[in-house]
Amino acid sequence: MIDYEESKYGKAAEENFRKGYNCAQAVFLAFQDLYAMDEVTAAKLSSSFGGGMGRLREVCGAVSGMFMVAGMLYGYDTPGANQEKSEHYQRIQELAKAYEAENGSIVCRELLGLTQKRQEPVPEKRTDEYYKKRPCPKLVCMAAAIMEAYIAEHPLR
Repeated sequence: MIDYEESKYGKAAEENFRKGYNCAQAVFLAFQDLYAMDEVTAAKLSSSFGGGMGRLREVCGAVSGMFMVAGMLYGYDTPGANQEKSEHYQRIQELAKAYEAENGSIVCRELLGLTQKRQEPVPEKRTDEYYKKRPCPKLVCMAAAIMEAYIAEHPLR
């Protein structure tokens, strides 16, 4: 069992989200100490995945951020590397399964209880009301904690 509230990276992800970063950025930036990429580049790279990919409400941005971290730390970079690709896809499915076990889904609209697939591209203002009705701070914390636990079980080389 992962203690989300004690997770160093979970706390960092939640703090990033509360600063105004989207859910994918919040998680990806939380792990910046583990990969060689400056903050501006990391924020830009992960910027498209918030709101379930540009508010399309598809895969949760926190999950996308977690997958981006996994790619940076464990990913492959050789075309045709079928064994490495298979191992990495297995890793991604394992991370998705852990997140889904906690939340019932990895799909943004399902996590938010929305029925409409796409929404206007304009994000909601981050007010106290926003934070009261959205589980996103908890979800970014959870995604980062799951990734942190995975790293602890699968040390980096």
